[in-house]
Amino acid sequence: MPQKTAQLSDRIAQGRGDDLADVVLRGGRVFDVITGAFLDGDVAICGDTIVGTCDSYDAREVVDVTGLTLVPGFIDTHLHIESSLVTPFEFDRLVTPLGVTTAICDPHEIANVLGVEGIQYFLDAALETVLDIRVNLSSCVPSTDMETSGARIEADDLIPLMDHPQVIGLAEVMNYPGVIHQDAGIMAKLEAFKGGHIDGHAPLLSGRDLNAYIAAGIRTEHEATSADEAREKLQKGLRVLIREGSVSKDLDALLPLLDERTASYMCFCTDDRNPLDIGEHGHLDYLIRTAVARGVSPVAAYRAASLSAAEAFGLKDRGLIAPGQRADIVALKNLEDCDAQLTFCGGVHAAEAAFDARKVTPVIGRKSVKAPKLSASDFRTTSNRSETDVIGVIPGKIITDHLHEVIEPKNGDKQPDTQRDLVKIAVIERHGINGNIATGFVKGFGLKTGAIASTVCHDHHNIACVGADYDDMALACNRMSDLEGGFVVASGGKIVAELALPVAGLMSLEPFEDVRSSLETLRDAARALGVTLEEPFLQLAFLALPVIPMLKITDRGMVDVAKFEIIS
Repeated sequence: MPQKTAQLSDRIAQGRGDDLADVVLRGGRVFDVITGAFLDGDVAICGDTIVGTCDSYDAREVVDVTGLTLVPGFIDTHLHIESSLVTPFEFDRLVTPLGVTTAICDPHEIANVLGVEGIQYFLDAALETVLDIRVNLSSCVPSTDMETSGARIEADDLIPLMDHPQVIGLAEVMNYPGVIHQDAGIMAKLEAFKGGHIDGHAPLLSGRDLNAYIAAGIRTEHEATSADEAREKLQKGLRVLIREGSVSKDLDALLPLLDERTASYMCFCTDDRNPLDIGEHGHLDYLIRTAVARGVSPVAAYRAASLSAAEAFGLKDRGLIAPGQRADIVALKNLEDCDAQLTFCGGVHAAEAAFDARKVTPVIGRKSVKAPKLSASDFRTTSNRSETDVIGVIPGKIITDHLHEVIEPKNGDKQPDTQRDLVKIAVIERHGINGNIATGFVKGFGLKTGAIASTVCHDHHNIACVGADYDDMALACNRMSDLEGGFVVASGGKIVAELALPVAGLMSLEPFEDVRSSLETLRDAARALGVTLEEPFLQLAFLALPVIPMLKITDRGMVDVAKFEIIS
């Protein structure tokens, strides 16, 4: 929503105490994320800006924060709001009260379905939310040439958007082989954003290849999954964003690196986190709380969540509770619990009245599922070879193992073998372009019967389905056209649970509370089929992303990511 920007002369007068402050937070103590000290005194706010600390102020409005600790607002340094399964406005209502005051998003999920129109939807919404949504422009739509997306975005499509007030720079450059080998399309985007912010995405990249990637002007990295990988990237000047999403859980592996020395170059991000996880565990508050509980000093944890994040993305106006800074403030009972009692975002109290006052941007992307009608026979995997490439799921990771299993064809078809946890996976093109259907095998779901399907399928967002029964797989996938996309669980010839995501097949039109309830039902239904994964739907979605090692599947077939080629 439009912020309460104040005149320069008013800020100076209120900071000096010559005029009443607009708002004063009184009775708390400020946690200084530079020195680690606790500072007494009022916090005076003029419009959207902090104008006074460490002193007493009179004000038009006094907010009592007695006994609370004030910290700078939290900055999520990399996420896809679409993965929250709700619109930007519901995401705002979900996470801002938890202390998130800035979200740096890459709308490449909706961009892969709708193209530039999807990015523009997020830019329009970002001008109206209480939360300050900043946008990195999607660099890889599609992520590679080994999949069918609903759109393609080139450098010339992005350049007209660069001057939008909410744009920071170029979003995660996922096609890291394209950087290293100087793909013409990637090079054009890197040249267009030269000297600006360019986000990275380079899982397991090291040595000279990593040097070449960073030399292209890339500044951040959120794909490090081990301390050794993160350490090399830090030592080569990348700012490492510690990620803890609904599937990608790297907090435990990277926290040993986070201390008061490294905190200036480490930040937090969620990447992909849904309302079920947020409701049960939290958002950035969960990352901070966990870090402190694991022995990270509070000054390092809170600095990573605020000041370091702001500096990493060139946001010079936030990250501290200090005069001249944007009034992004979170009031906590204590640092250990990171339990937000009150959030101010740009001087606006993030409460019901502020959310009600927003002008909501109309949704786009309805009726985007244009998939072929499927039958059980479409899920056959015809072959006369028993040697089979199998995707090996690693719980809590989006990287996978490239397994090799013996699956004997029967009547020309390699069939699921639930005794060995070998079930069928399929990707069906749903943008109405070619109707491609690819099948393969995956191990790690624990599925014993039925099928689960989703149109949240990174990054092309075709239909992905895992199943032990071909009829149930066809039923689940065909249901997607009626729902306009979503999540489905089928068993015994019946749909047993579903969630409609009609906004581009990615986001619900319902309040986040209802989405969370539906996700609980879906999770229980998947577990009843034998699924052992904590987050089976997002885990399924990442099995189709061919820029994450080691073996994936798209609508064009199984992809050996190490070789960056489709397996013939």
